[in-house]
Amino acid sequence: MSGYALTGTGALYRLALRRDRIALPVWVYVGTGMIASTAFSFRKLYGDEASRRTFAAGIDGNGSLRALYGPIFDGSTIGGLTAWRMGVFGAVLAALMSTLLVVRHTRAEEEDGRFELIGAGAVGRRAPLTAALATALTANAALAALVTVVLLAAGQALAGALAFGLALGATGVFFAALAAVTAQVAETGRAANGLAGAAIGLAFVLRAVGDSGSGAGWASWLSPIGWSEQVRPFAGDRWWVLALPLGGAALLTALARALVEHRDLGAGMLPQRPGPAAAAPGLADAAALARRLQRGALLGWALAFAAGGAVFGSVAKGVVDLVGDNRQMADLMARLGGQQGVLNAYLSTIAGVFGMIAAVYAVQSVLRLRAEESSGRAEPVLAGAVSRLRWAGGHLLFPLLGTAVLLAVAGATAGLAQGAALGGGTGDAVGRMLGGTLVQLPAVWLTAAVALAVYGLLPRWTAAGWAGYGMFVLVAWLGPILQLPQWVLDLSPFTHLPHLPGGAFTAAPLLWTTALAALAALAGLAGLRRRDLG
Repeated sequence: MSGYALTGTGALYRLALRRDRIALPVWVYVGTGMIASTAFSFRKLYGDEASRRTFAAGIDGNGSLRALYGPIFDGSTIGGLTAWRMGVFGAVLAALMSTLLVVRHTRAEEEDGRFELIGAGAVGRRAPLTAALATALTANAALAALVTVVLLAAGQALAGALAFGLALGATGVFFAALAAVTAQVAETGRAANGLAGAAIGLAFVLRAVGDSGSGAGWASWLSPIGWSEQVRPFAGDRWWVLALPLGGAALLTALARALVEHRDLGAGMLPQRPGPAAAAPGLADAAALARRLQRGALLGWALAFAAGGAVFGSVAKGVVDLVGDNRQMADLMARLGGQQGVLNAYLSTIAGVFGMIAAVYAVQSVLRLRAEESSGRAEPVLAGAVSRLRWAGGHLLFPLLGTAVLLAVAGATAGLAQGAALGGGTGDAVGRMLGGTLVQLPAVWLTAAVALAVYGLLPRWTAAGWAGYGMFVLVAWLGPILQLPQWVLDLSPFTHLPHLPGGAFTAAPLLWTTALAALAALAGLAGLRRRDLG
Protein backbone atom coordinates (compact mmCIF):
# COMPACT_ATOMS: atom_id res chain seq x y z
CA MET A 1 0.00 0.00 0.00
CA SER A 2 1.31 3.44 -0.87
CA GLY A 3 2.57 5.63 1.94
CA TYR A 4 0.02 8.24 0.88
CA ALA A 5 -2.91 6.13 2.17
CA LEU A 6 -3.12 8.22 5.36
CA THR A 7 -2.63 11.61 3.72
CA GLY A 8 -5.08 14.14 5.14
CA THR A 9 -5.86 12.18 8.30
CA GLY A 10 -4.99 15.08 10.58
CA ALA A 11 -7.23 17.53 8.73
CA LEU A 12 -10.15 15.08 8.74
CA TYR A 13 -9.61 14.39 12.44
CA ARG A 14 -9.79 18.10 13.26
CA LEU A 15 -12.88 18.43 11.07
CA ALA A 16 -14.58 15.55 12.90
CA LEU A 17 -13.84 17.12 16.28
CA ARG A 18 -15.23 20.42 15.07
CA ARG A 19 -18.41 18.82 13.73
CA ASP A 20 -18.91 16.92 16.99
CA ARG A 21 -18.04 19.81 19.28
CA ILE A 22 -21.55 19.63 20.75
CA ALA A 23 -22.55 15.98 20.52
CA LEU A 24 -19.27 14.52 21.75
CA PRO A 25 -19.12 16.51 25.03
CA VAL A 26 -22.77 15.68 25.66
CA TRP A 27 -22.04 11.95 25.39
CA VAL A 28 -18.99 12.17 27.64
CA TYR A 29 -20.62 14.40 30.24
CA VAL A 30 -23.78 12.29 30.40
CA GLY A 31 -21.76 9.16 31.07
CA THR A 32 -19.55 10.90 33.63
CA GLY A 33 -22.52 12.58 35.29
CA MET A 34 -24.39 9.31 35.73
CA ILE A 35 -21.37 7.69 37.37
CA ALA A 36 -20.78 10.73 39.60
CA SER A 37 -24.41 10.78 40.73
CA THR A 38 -24.30 7.04 41.47
CA ALA A 39 -21.18 7.40 43.63
CA PHE A 40 -22.75 10.35 45.44
CA SER A 41 -25.96 8.37 46.07
CA PHE A 42 -24.12 5.37 47.51
CA ARG A 43 -22.06 7.60 49.78
CA LYS A 44 -25.23 9.24 51.04
CA LEU A 45 -27.22 6.02 51.52
CA TYR A 46 -24.43 3.74 52.75
CA GLY A 47 -21.95 5.86 54.62
CA ASP A 48 -20.29 3.04 56.60
CA GLU A 49 -18.69 -0.20 55.47
CA ALA A 50 -21.07 -2.45 57.41
CA SER A 51 -24.13 -1.09 55.64
CA ARG A 52 -22.40 -1.43 52.27
CA ARG A 53 -21.53 -5.08 52.94
CA THR A 54 -25.10 -5.82 54.01
CA PHE A 55 -26.44 -4.26 50.84
CA ALA A 56 -23.94 -6.15 48.67
CA ALA A 57 -24.79 -9.45 50.31
CA GLY A 58 -28.44 -9.01 49.37
CA ILE A 59 -27.55 -8.15 45.78
CA ASP A 60 -25.12 -11.03 45.29
CA GLY A 61 -27.76 -13.65 46.00
CA ASN A 62 -30.32 -12.08 43.68
CA GLY A 63 -30.08 -13.69 40.24
CA SER A 64 -32.29 -11.19 38.42
CA LEU A 65 -30.31 -8.19 39.64
CA ARG A 66 -27.02 -9.94 38.83
CA ALA A 67 -28.28 -10.50 35.29
CA LEU A 68 -29.20 -6.83 34.96
CA TYR A 69 -26.23 -5.15 36.65
CA GLY A 70 -23.64 -7.91 37.04
CA PRO A 71 -22.09 -9.33 40.23
CA ILE A 72 -20.62 -7.22 43.02
CA PHE A 73 -16.93 -8.03 43.29
CA ASP A 74 -16.30 -5.56 46.12
CA GLY A 75 -19.16 -4.34 48.28
CA SER A 76 -17.05 -2.69 50.97
CA THR A 77 -16.25 0.54 49.11
CA ILE A 78 -18.21 3.25 47.34
CA GLY A 79 -16.06 2.66 44.25
CA GLY A 80 -16.85 -1.05 44.19
CA LEU A 81 -20.60 -0.41 44.42
CA THR A 82 -20.39 2.29 41.74
CA ALA A 83 -18.49 -0.07 39.43
CA TRP A 84 -21.21 -2.68 39.97
CA ARG A 85 -24.12 -0.31 39.43
CA MET A 86 -22.73 1.57 36.42
CA GLY A 87 -20.19 -0.86 34.93
CA VAL A 88 -22.58 -2.54 32.51
CA PHE A 89 -24.57 0.53 31.52
CA GLY A 90 -21.47 2.69 31.33
CA ALA A 91 -19.95 0.16 28.94
CA VAL A 92 -23.14 0.15 26.83
CA LEU A 93 -23.10 3.96 26.74
CA ALA A 94 -19.46 3.98 25.62
CA ALA A 95 -20.26 1.38 22.95
CA LEU A 96 -23.20 3.39 21.58
CA MET A 97 -21.21 6.62 21.58
CA SER A 98 -18.33 4.99 19.70
CA THR A 99 -20.57 3.28 17.18
CA LEU A 100 -22.44 6.44 16.26
CA LEU A 101 -19.23 8.48 16.04
CA VAL A 102 -17.46 6.08 13.69
CA VAL A 103 -20.45 5.45 11.41
CA ARG A 104 -21.20 9.18 11.26
CA HIS A 105 -17.71 9.97 9.98
CA THR A 106 -17.36 6.99 7.62
CA ARG A 107 -20.38 5.32 6.04
CA ALA A 108 -22.78 8.23 6.62
CA GLU A 109 -20.36 10.67 4.97
CA GLU A 110 -19.90 8.29 2.07
CA GLU A 111 -23.63 7.75 1.72
CA ASP A 112 -24.25 11.51 1.54
CA GLY A 113 -21.67 11.91 -1.22
CA ARG A 114 -19.27 14.13 0.72
CA PHE A 115 -16.46 11.60 0.46
CA GLU A 116 -16.42 12.05 -3.31
CA LEU A 117 -15.48 15.71 -2.84
CA ILE A 118 -12.97 14.90 -0.10
CA GLY A 119 -11.44 12.04 -2.06
CA ALA A 120 -10.91 14.30 -5.06
CA GLY A 121 -8.30 16.20 -3.06
CA ALA A 122 -5.07 15.13 -1.40
CA VAL A 123 -6.71 12.54 0.87
CA GLY A 124 -5.59 8.94 1.21
CA ARG A 125 -7.95 6.00 0.96
CA ARG A 126 -7.60 5.08 4.63
CA ALA A 127 -7.60 8.64 5.97
CA PRO A 128 -11.37 8.97 6.68
CA LEU A 129 -11.50 5.65 8.53
CA THR A 130 -8.38 6.47 10.55
CA ALA A 131 -9.70 9.93 11.44
CA ALA A 132 -13.04 8.47 12.58
CA LEU A 133 -11.29 5.91 14.79
CA ALA A 134 -9.04 8.62 16.21
CA THR A 135 -12.12 10.69 17.07
CA ALA A 136 -13.70 7.73 18.87
CA LEU A 137 -10.42 7.07 20.67
CA THR A 138 -10.34 10.70 21.83
CA ALA A 139 -13.92 10.48 23.12
CA ASN A 140 -13.24 7.27 25.04
CA ALA A 141 -9.99 8.63 26.47
CA ALA A 142 -11.88 11.69 27.70
CA LEU A 143 -14.57 9.46 29.24
CA ALA A 144 -11.97 7.29 30.98
CA ALA A 145 -10.11 10.33 32.30
CA LEU A 146 -13.20 12.09 33.63
CA VAL A 147 -14.54 8.93 35.27
CA THR A 148 -11.19 8.48 37.01
CA VAL A 149 -11.19 12.09 38.22
CA VAL A 150 -14.78 11.85 39.46
CA LEU A 151 -14.07 8.73 41.51
CA LEU A 152 -10.88 10.26 42.91
CA ALA A 153 -12.90 13.31 43.92
CA ALA A 154 -15.26 10.92 45.72
CA GLY A 155 -12.33 9.71 47.80
CA GLN A 156 -11.77 6.36 46.08
CA ALA A 157 -8.46 4.60 45.41
CA LEU A 158 -6.48 5.69 42.36
CA ALA A 159 -5.90 2.14 41.05
CA GLY A 160 -9.59 1.21 41.18
CA ALA A 161 -10.72 4.53 39.70
CA LEU A 162 -8.24 4.20 36.84
CA ALA A 163 -9.19 0.56 36.23
CA PHE A 164 -12.88 1.48 36.02
CA GLY A 165 -12.25 4.37 33.65
CA LEU A 166 -10.00 2.29 31.40
CA ALA A 167 -12.49 -0.59 31.37
CA LEU A 168 -15.20 1.70 30.01
CA GLY A 169 -12.83 3.36 27.54
CA ALA A 170 -11.49 0.03 26.26
CA THR A 171 -15.04 -1.22 25.67
CA GLY A 172 -15.79 1.90 23.66
CA VAL A 173 -12.61 1.43 21.59
CA PHE A 174 -13.57 -2.18 20.82
CA PHE A 175 -17.01 -1.23 19.54
CA ALA A 176 -15.55 1.70 17.59
CA ALA A 177 -13.42 -0.80 15.69
CA LEU A 178 -16.45 -3.07 15.25
CA ALA A 179 -18.43 -0.14 13.84
CA ALA A 180 -15.55 0.52 11.44
CA VAL A 181 -16.06 -3.01 10.09
CA THR A 182 -19.85 -2.70 9.82
CA ALA A 183 -19.36 0.61 8.00
CA GLN A 184 -17.45 -1.30 5.31
CA VAL A 185 -19.91 -4.20 5.18
CA ALA A 186 -23.17 -2.23 4.97
CA GLU A 187 -24.06 0.23 2.23
CA THR A 188 -26.01 2.69 4.39
CA GLY A 189 -25.36 4.37 7.70
CA ARG A 190 -28.58 2.99 9.18
CA ALA A 191 -27.59 -0.57 8.28
CA ALA A 192 -24.10 -0.09 9.71
CA ASN A 193 -25.53 1.25 12.97
CA GLY A 194 -28.05 -1.59 13.01
CA LEU A 195 -25.38 -4.26 12.67
CA ALA A 196 -23.23 -2.69 15.38
CA GLY A 197 -26.28 -2.19 17.60
CA ALA A 198 -27.20 -5.85 17.22
CA ALA A 199 -23.67 -6.75 18.32
CA ILE A 200 -24.05 -4.55 21.41
CA GLY A 201 -27.36 -6.25 22.23
CA LEU A 202 -25.83 -9.70 21.80
CA ALA A 203 -22.93 -8.73 24.06
CA PHE A 204 -25.38 -7.56 26.74
CA VAL A 205 -27.39 -10.80 26.53
CA LEU A 206 -24.29 -13.01 26.75
CA ARG A 207 -23.11 -11.09 29.78
CA ALA A 208 -26.52 -11.32 31.43
CA VAL A 209 -26.64 -15.08 30.92
CA GLY A 210 -23.16 -15.46 32.35
CA ASP A 211 -23.88 -13.28 35.40
CA SER A 212 -27.32 -14.69 36.24
CA GLY A 213 -25.89 -17.56 38.27
CA SER A 214 -27.42 -20.19 35.97
CA GLY A 215 -24.16 -22.13 35.70
CA ALA A 216 -23.11 -20.53 32.39
CA GLY A 217 -20.54 -18.12 33.77
CA TRP A 218 -18.34 -18.77 30.75
CA ALA A 219 -20.84 -16.83 28.59
CA SER A 220 -19.75 -13.49 30.09
CA TRP A 221 -16.22 -14.13 28.77
CA LEU A 222 -17.68 -14.17 25.25
CA SER A 223 -18.97 -10.62 25.68
CA PRO A 224 -16.91 -7.43 25.37
CA ILE A 225 -19.24 -5.92 27.98
CA GLY A 226 -18.44 -8.91 30.19
CA TRP A 227 -14.73 -8.18 29.72
CA SER A 228 -15.33 -4.70 31.11
CA GLU A 229 -16.71 -6.00 34.39
CA GLN A 230 -14.06 -8.74 34.59
CA VAL A 231 -11.42 -6.02 35.01
CA ARG A 232 -12.87 -5.93 38.55
CA PRO A 233 -12.17 -2.32 39.56
CA PHE A 234 -11.64 -1.92 43.31
CA ALA A 235 -11.60 -5.73 43.66
CA GLY A 236 -8.13 -6.75 42.51
CA ASP A 237 -7.88 -4.54 39.39
CA ARG A 238 -7.13 -7.26 36.84
CA TRP A 239 -5.27 -5.12 34.31
CA TRP A 240 -4.54 -8.02 31.96
CA VAL A 241 -8.22 -8.27 31.01
CA LEU A 242 -7.87 -4.92 29.22
CA ALA A 243 -5.80 -6.77 26.61
CA LEU A 244 -8.98 -8.53 25.40
CA PRO A 245 -10.95 -5.47 24.17
CA LEU A 246 -7.80 -3.66 23.03
CA GLY A 247 -6.48 -6.69 21.17
CA GLY A 248 -9.89 -7.28 19.62
CA ALA A 249 -10.02 -3.63 18.57
CA ALA A 250 -6.63 -3.97 16.88
CA LEU A 251 -7.77 -7.02 14.90
CA LEU A 252 -11.05 -5.40 13.87
CA THR A 253 -9.24 -2.22 12.85
CA ALA A 254 -6.91 -4.25 10.64
CA LEU A 255 -9.93 -5.97 9.10
CA ALA A 256 -11.68 -2.65 8.43
CA ARG A 257 -8.56 -1.22 6.80
CA ALA A 258 -8.32 -4.29 4.54
CA LEU A 259 -11.99 -4.04 3.57
CA VAL A 260 -11.55 -0.40 2.56
CA GLU A 261 -9.12 -1.52 -0.13
CA HIS A 262 -11.44 -4.19 -1.55
CA ARG A 263 -14.63 -2.26 -2.23
CA ASP A 264 -15.75 0.61 -4.41
CA LEU A 265 -16.52 4.01 -2.98
CA GLY A 266 -20.19 4.13 -2.02
CA ALA A 267 -20.60 0.35 -2.08
CA GLY A 268 -20.67 -2.14 0.77
CA MET A 269 -19.43 -5.68 1.02
CA LEU A 270 -22.98 -7.03 1.32
CA PRO A 271 -24.82 -7.33 -2.01
CA GLN A 272 -27.79 -5.04 -2.40
CA ARG A 273 -31.16 -6.36 -3.55
CA PRO A 274 -32.45 -4.46 -6.60
CA GLY A 275 -35.70 -2.66 -6.09
CA PRO A 276 -38.85 -3.09 -8.18
CA ALA A 277 -39.01 -1.56 -11.63
CA ALA A 278 -41.97 0.63 -10.65
CA ALA A 279 -42.77 2.28 -7.34
CA ALA A 280 -45.63 0.92 -5.30
CA PRO A 281 -48.85 2.97 -5.26
CA GLY A 282 -48.27 3.61 -1.55
CA LEU A 283 -45.23 5.74 -2.37
CA ALA A 284 -47.20 8.34 -4.28
CA ASP A 285 -46.74 11.26 -1.87
CA ALA A 286 -44.19 12.85 0.44
CA ALA A 287 -45.70 11.36 3.60
CA ALA A 288 -45.41 7.87 2.14
CA LEU A 289 -41.78 8.51 1.28
CA ALA A 290 -41.14 9.63 4.87
CA ARG A 291 -42.76 6.45 6.16
CA ARG A 292 -40.55 4.38 3.88
CA LEU A 293 -37.42 6.15 5.08
CA GLN A 294 -38.24 6.02 8.79
CA ARG A 295 -40.04 2.72 9.27
CA GLY A 296 -36.87 0.63 9.58
CA ALA A 297 -35.54 2.75 12.44
CA LEU A 298 -38.90 2.62 14.22
CA LEU A 299 -39.02 -1.17 13.93
CA GLY A 300 -35.51 -1.52 15.34
CA TRP A 301 -36.27 0.81 18.24
CA ALA A 302 -39.55 -1.02 18.94
CA LEU A 303 -37.75 -4.34 19.20
CA ALA A 304 -35.20 -2.80 21.55
CA PHE A 305 -37.94 -1.29 23.73
CA ALA A 306 -39.77 -4.63 23.84
CA ALA A 307 -36.62 -6.39 24.99
CA GLY A 308 -35.83 -3.67 27.52
CA GLY A 309 -39.35 -3.74 28.92
CA ALA A 310 -39.19 -7.50 29.35
CA VAL A 311 -35.81 -7.32 31.11
CA PHE A 312 -36.72 -4.49 33.50
CA GLY A 313 -40.15 -5.93 34.22
CA SER A 314 -38.74 -9.34 35.11
CA VAL A 315 -36.33 -7.70 37.57
CA ALA A 316 -39.27 -6.42 39.64
CA LYS A 317 -39.30 -9.63 41.68
CA GLY A 318 -35.61 -9.18 42.40
CA VAL A 319 -36.27 -5.66 43.70
CA VAL A 320 -38.98 -6.93 46.03
CA ASP A 321 -36.82 -9.82 47.25
CA LEU A 322 -33.88 -7.50 47.81
CA VAL A 323 -35.91 -5.24 50.07
CA GLY A 324 -37.25 -8.22 51.94
CA ASP A 325 -33.76 -9.59 52.61
CA ASN A 326 -32.13 -6.28 53.54
CA ARG A 327 -33.44 -4.84 56.81
CA GLN A 328 -31.63 -1.54 56.38
CA MET A 329 -33.06 -1.00 52.92
CA ALA A 330 -36.51 -2.05 54.08
CA ASP A 331 -36.39 0.56 56.86
CA LEU A 332 -35.09 3.17 54.43
CA MET A 333 -37.81 2.50 51.88
CA ALA A 334 -40.66 2.12 54.38
CA ARG A 335 -41.39 5.80 53.90
CA LEU A 336 -42.32 5.00 50.30
CA GLY A 337 -45.21 2.83 51.46
CA GLY A 338 -43.62 -0.52 52.22
CA GLN A 339 -42.89 -3.23 49.71
CA GLN A 340 -45.54 -2.08 47.25
CA GLY A 341 -44.24 1.46 47.55
CA VAL A 342 -40.71 0.33 46.75
CA LEU A 343 -41.98 -1.59 43.73
CA ASN A 344 -43.87 1.49 42.51
CA ALA A 345 -40.76 3.64 42.99
CA TYR A 346 -38.73 1.19 40.91
CA LEU A 347 -41.35 0.96 38.16
CA SER A 348 -41.84 4.73 37.95
CA THR A 349 -38.07 5.18 37.68
CA ILE A 350 -37.93 2.63 34.87
CA ALA A 351 -40.81 4.40 33.11
CA GLY A 352 -38.86 7.65 33.34
CA VAL A 353 -35.78 5.99 31.86
CA PHE A 354 -37.85 4.72 28.93
CA GLY A 355 -39.15 8.25 28.41
CA MET A 356 -35.62 9.68 28.27
CA ILE A 357 -34.54 6.99 25.82
CA ALA A 358 -37.62 7.56 23.67
CA ALA A 359 -36.58 11.21 23.48
CA VAL A 360 -33.37 10.06 21.78
CA TYR A 361 -35.45 8.45 19.04
CA ALA A 362 -37.64 11.56 18.82
CA VAL A 363 -34.67 13.90 18.31
CA GLN A 364 -33.11 11.47 15.84
CA SER A 365 -36.34 11.39 13.81
CA VAL A 366 -36.59 15.18 13.76
CA LEU A 367 -32.99 15.58 12.64
CA ARG A 368 -33.68 13.26 9.72
CA LEU A 369 -35.14 16.38 8.11
CA ARG A 370 -31.74 18.06 8.27
CA ALA A 371 -30.06 14.97 6.83
CA GLU A 372 -32.48 14.93 3.89
CA GLU A 373 -31.95 18.64 3.31
CA SER A 374 -28.15 18.70 3.58
CA SER A 375 -27.75 15.63 1.35
CA GLY A 376 -29.81 17.21 -1.42
CA ARG A 377 -32.52 14.54 -1.37
CA ALA A 378 -35.17 17.04 -0.24
CA GLU A 379 -34.78 19.26 -3.30
CA PRO A 380 -36.27 16.83 -5.88
CA VAL A 381 -39.23 16.23 -3.58
CA LEU A 382 -39.86 19.92 -2.98
CA ALA A 383 -39.40 20.70 -6.69
CA GLY A 384 -42.78 19.08 -7.30
CA ALA A 385 -46.20 19.99 -5.98
CA VAL A 386 -45.10 19.41 -2.37
CA SER A 387 -44.94 22.19 0.20
CA ARG A 388 -42.26 22.34 2.85
CA LEU A 389 -44.81 21.88 5.61
CA ARG A 390 -46.26 18.81 3.94
CA TRP A 391 -42.79 17.36 3.46
CA ALA A 392 -41.82 18.03 7.08
CA GLY A 393 -45.16 16.78 8.38
CA GLY A 394 -44.59 13.32 6.94
CA HIS A 395 -41.36 12.99 8.90
CA LEU A 396 -42.74 14.56 12.08
CA LEU A 397 -45.38 11.85 12.44
CA PHE A 398 -42.60 9.61 13.76
CA PRO A 399 -41.47 11.71 16.72
CA LEU A 400 -45.14 12.37 17.43
CA LEU A 401 -46.72 8.92 17.05
CA GLY A 402 -43.65 6.71 16.85
CA THR A 403 -42.64 7.64 20.39
CA ALA A 404 -46.12 6.68 21.58
CA VAL A 405 -45.66 3.28 19.95
CA LEU A 406 -42.26 2.80 21.60
CA LEU A 407 -43.50 3.73 25.06
CA ALA A 408 -46.60 1.58 24.68
CA VAL A 409 -44.46 -1.40 23.66
CA ALA A 410 -42.13 -0.87 26.63
CA GLY A 411 -45.04 -0.51 29.07
CA ALA A 412 -46.86 -3.57 27.77
CA THR A 413 -43.83 -5.88 27.82
CA ALA A 414 -42.67 -4.58 31.22
CA GLY A 415 -46.15 -5.15 32.65
CA LEU A 416 -46.36 -8.66 31.21
CA ALA A 417 -42.93 -9.56 32.56
CA GLN A 418 -43.70 -8.05 35.96
CA GLY A 419 -46.98 -9.93 36.19
CA ALA A 420 -45.34 -13.21 35.23
CA ALA A 421 -42.51 -12.69 37.74
CA LEU A 422 -44.65 -11.64 40.71
CA GLY A 423 -47.82 -13.56 39.91
CA GLY A 424 -51.26 -12.11 40.32
CA GLY A 425 -53.06 -9.85 37.87
CA THR A 426 -51.07 -9.45 34.67
CA GLY A 427 -53.70 -7.16 33.19
CA ASP A 428 -53.43 -4.76 36.13
CA ALA A 429 -49.63 -4.76 35.87
CA VAL A 430 -49.80 -3.96 32.15
CA GLY A 431 -52.26 -1.13 32.72
CA ARG A 432 -50.14 0.42 35.47
CA MET A 433 -46.97 0.27 33.40
CA LEU A 434 -48.69 1.65 30.32
CA GLY A 435 -49.79 4.61 32.41
CA GLY A 436 -46.23 5.09 33.67
CA THR A 437 -44.66 5.03 30.22
CA LEU A 438 -47.27 6.94 28.23
CA VAL A 439 -47.29 9.79 30.74
CA GLN A 440 -43.74 10.53 29.52
CA LEU A 441 -45.02 11.58 26.09
CA PRO A 442 -45.41 15.36 26.68
CA ALA A 443 -41.78 15.65 27.85
CA VAL A 444 -40.61 13.57 24.89
CA TRP A 445 -42.59 15.75 22.50
CA LEU A 446 -41.18 18.95 24.00
CA THR A 447 -37.64 17.61 23.61
CA ALA A 448 -38.33 16.83 19.94
CA ALA A 449 -40.01 20.22 19.44
CA VAL A 450 -36.93 22.03 20.75
CA ALA A 451 -34.81 20.16 18.21
CA LEU A 452 -37.31 21.09 15.48
CA ALA A 453 -37.24 24.76 16.50
CA VAL A 454 -33.44 24.81 16.30
CA TYR A 455 -33.52 23.10 12.91
CA GLY A 456 -36.13 25.44 11.49
CA LEU A 457 -34.74 28.70 12.85
CA LEU A 458 -30.99 28.00 13.08
CA PRO A 459 -30.24 25.16 10.65
CA ARG A 460 -26.47 25.46 11.03
CA TRP A 461 -26.88 24.80 14.74
CA THR A 462 -29.15 21.78 14.30
CA ALA A 463 -26.82 19.64 16.43
CA ALA A 464 -27.74 21.88 19.37
CA GLY A 465 -30.96 19.89 19.50
CA TRP A 466 -28.89 17.16 21.15
CA ALA A 467 -27.58 19.71 23.64
CA GLY A 468 -31.15 20.52 24.63
CA TYR A 469 -31.85 16.85 25.16
CA GLY A 470 -28.70 16.47 27.22
CA MET A 471 -29.65 19.40 29.45
CA PHE A 472 -33.16 18.07 30.04
CA VAL A 473 -31.89 14.60 30.98
CA LEU A 474 -29.01 15.77 33.15
CA VAL A 475 -31.21 18.15 35.12
CA ALA A 476 -33.92 15.53 35.66
CA TRP A 477 -31.48 12.71 36.45
CA LEU A 478 -28.79 14.46 38.49
CA GLY A 479 -30.61 17.52 39.79
CA PRO A 480 -32.38 15.89 42.77
CA ILE A 481 -29.23 13.99 43.76
CA LEU A 482 -27.07 17.12 43.61
CA GLN A 483 -29.82 19.10 45.40
CA LEU A 484 -29.92 21.78 42.72
CA PRO A 485 -32.25 24.78 43.19
CA GLN A 486 -35.86 24.23 42.23
CA TRP A 487 -35.68 26.73 39.36
CA VAL A 488 -32.92 24.62 37.80
CA LEU A 489 -34.97 21.43 38.20
CA ASP A 490 -37.92 23.17 36.54
CA LEU A 491 -35.89 23.61 33.34
CA SER A 492 -36.44 19.95 32.46
CA PRO A 493 -39.89 18.82 31.35
CA PHE A 494 -39.19 15.37 32.82
CA THR A 495 -39.16 16.95 36.30
CA HIS A 496 -42.82 17.90 36.11
CA LEU A 497 -44.30 14.56 35.05
CA PRO A 498 -46.44 12.52 37.48
CA HIS A 499 -44.55 9.59 39.02
CA LEU A 500 -46.61 6.65 37.81
CA PRO A 501 -47.33 4.00 38.87
CA GLY A 502 -47.87 4.84 42.50
CA GLY A 503 -47.87 8.64 42.42
CA ALA A 504 -50.75 11.06 42.11
CA PHE A 505 -51.89 11.85 38.57
CA THR A 506 -52.17 15.55 37.72
CA ALA A 507 -53.13 16.70 34.24
CA ALA A 508 -51.93 20.31 34.47
CA PRO A 509 -48.18 19.69 33.85
CA LEU A 510 -49.01 17.38 30.96
CA LEU A 511 -51.20 20.02 29.34
CA TRP A 512 -48.78 22.93 29.60
CA THR A 513 -45.83 20.77 28.55
CA THR A 514 -47.78 19.70 25.47
CA ALA A 515 -48.69 23.35 24.80
CA LEU A 516 -45.02 24.37 24.98
CA ALA A 517 -44.15 21.54 22.60
CA ALA A 518 -46.77 22.78 20.14
CA LEU A 519 -45.44 26.36 20.31
CA ALA A 520 -41.84 25.26 19.78
CA ALA A 521 -42.87 23.04 16.87
CA LEU A 522 -44.84 25.87 15.24
CA ALA A 523 -41.84 28.19 15.58
CA GLY A 524 -39.60 25.62 13.92
CA LEU A 525 -42.05 25.03 11.06
CA ALA A 526 -42.46 28.78 10.55
CA GLY A 527 -38.70 29.16 10.31
CA LEU A 528 -38.43 26.27 7.86
CA ARG A 529 -41.15 27.78 5.68
CA ARG A 530 -39.40 31.16 5.41
CA ARG A 531 -35.69 30.40 5.21
CA ASP A 532 -33.60 29.18 2.29
CA LEU A 533 -32.84 25.49 2.01
CA GLY A 534 -29.31 24.17 2.22
